[in-house]
Amino acid sequence: MKLKSLTNAHWLAIAFTAFCALVFAQMIRIQTSGHAQNLESWAEKYGYEVRTIQSERGYIYDRWGHLLAGNKEVYEVGVELRYVINPTAIATAVASVTGADFTKVLGMASTPYVEGQSVYITLKDFVDSSQIDQLSKLKQQYEESNRFGENPDLPTLRGLVWTPHLQRVYPENSLAANVIGFFPYLDRENARGFFGVEEEYNDLLAGTKQKVIVSLDPYVEQNIPTAPPGASLVLTIDREIQSSIEEILDNAVKVNEAASGTIIVEDPKTGEILGMASTPRMNLNEYWTYANVYTSGNTYNKAIGQVYEPGSVFKVLTMASALDLGKVKPETTFNDTGSIYVGGINIYNWDRGAWGEQTMVGCLQHSLNVCLSWVATQVGPTDFYTYLQKFNIGHRSNIDLSGEEVYPLSIPGDPTWYEVNLGTNSFGQGVAVTPIQMIEAASAIANDGKMMAPHILKSYIQNGQQYETNPTVAGMPISKETANTLTQMLATSLEGESSDALVDGYRVAGKTGTAEIAVNGQYSSNATNASFVGWGPVDNPQFIVYVWLEKPKSSIWGSVVAAPVFSDVVKQLVVLMNIPPDAIRQSMAAH
Repeated sequence: MKLKSLTNAHWLAIAFTAFCALVFAQMIRIQTSGHAQNLESWAEKYGYEVRTIQSERGYIYDRWGHLLAGNKEVYEVGVELRYVINPTAIATAVASVTGADFTKVLGMASTPYVEGQSVYITLKDFVDSSQIDQLSKLKQQYEESNRFGENPDLPTLRGLVWTPHLQRVYPENSLAANVIGFFPYLDRENARGFFGVEEEYNDLLAGTKQKVIVSLDPYVEQNIPTAPPGASLVLTIDREIQSSIEEILDNAVKVNEAASGTIIVEDPKTGEILGMASTPRMNLNEYWTYANVYTSGNTYNKAIGQVYEPGSVFKVLTMASALDLGKVKPETTFNDTGSIYVGGINIYNWDRGAWGEQTMVGCLQHSLNVCLSWVATQVGPTDFYTYLQKFNIGHRSNIDLSGEEVYPLSIPGDPTWYEVNLGTNSFGQGVAVTPIQMIEAASAIANDGKMMAPHILKSYIQNGQQYETNPTVAGMPISKETANTLTQMLATSLEGESSDALVDGYRVAGKTGTAEIAVNGQYSSNATNASFVGWGPVDNPQFIVYVWLEKPKSSIWGSVVAAPVFSDVVKQLVVLMNIPPDAIRQSMAAH
């Protein structure tokens, strides 16, 4: 008897399990087949709805765990029309608490219930939890005095319901806006990330979606499943560095009356972007202002999305190629007569002057176009453009941010290349880069010849596991000896001219850039791009900084406009990165 009873229980369990499996399989089949629309029609007819359950979008943090993008719980307030008794009471409550338009709410709440057609109407969405608390208290008060709304002359909120959901929030408002991008949360059904990491890692952040059938009756007890959350991102950005360079940049743009500005700070040893600032920026919590902020000509993130002629900062790549090939040494001399003939065209210095005999250090210090054009001719067109390609010029850096642009590099044999290009390209004219491409190339000089791939994602967290991003070597365009030699040359050249880029207590290397902007095919000396690329400390570079100010009006020269910005950034970096002055570090190392 006991054995028979146990056997029956087993059979009953097996049958029940099989039934549940069949029901589940049928639901999946219907939801993923062409009959999904029929399912929704059926659900509406019988007081149900097919609801999409979306994962909570992953959070975004800086490298130290400061929250840059997250979610908060808000509510959709609506009415189940079949239960509405007093539309005026509902409209009064919703309008007074949430600020919604009374007339519109009254009209919606007064909509007659029609089975399968007019069942539920949203009155107000994205309602704060504190306002829901007020509505809940009102509803409870009315229930106590008019239970079930039996007296139509007394106020009742019967039929008024609210459903929680999540809204994307950015607690730092505009901080790192160009890096983060935004999520247009008002489009609850179809929203996806735009720009920055919100777009680049949208699928990872978004998680999964699933459809479930739920009752529209608010008085029916039901368990609505949840989807697992999307992955959270930990960026390489340092919040304090980011905030600091944004403040410095905004001030530089304002003081110099520049059209825009960009600053990038990178760890040359890993390629990690510690800070990336660009103007303009917007409050990410008000993403709908995008069209007003980014008017014609304004790229969302100029650090990766706008190409420009870099000017003399490009000379570091020309000198690197010549040093690496052994065509010149720091002490090699050149007699600058004020012009050089390349490809049938005379090339002149920035001041149209003749600087006489100069070493290669002097050529960099005085930023002599004629000298660098001569250096490029010593390298020769084949090797020169081979080196530029090794430095990844003309190719995307493939940084993990949405919207990177690139300008193709013309090389010998291309219909757009002429012999004079060898001369003009040597000092950054007739060639175009984005700031991220330029800092990637220069990072090889700061990192013993190894060029690290720039990246913004430090790690991501999914299903309780954290996955790290490994630094990647993008190439080794020059030798360690060449990199160290050129770094010393650039440091000496800054010191020789008492550059505004210098920082007390720290030896830094770098190069200014002033590039005339072509207008209608002609270069204008009135409009320039002022740049600076530099790194330090020279004996152990821990940062590389790129500065670009577009069309400054205070001065056209990078040495006047961009070099001081570099100095301001470094003064903050050595504090925020806890880098002691050279003398202290070297003394500690000696002991």
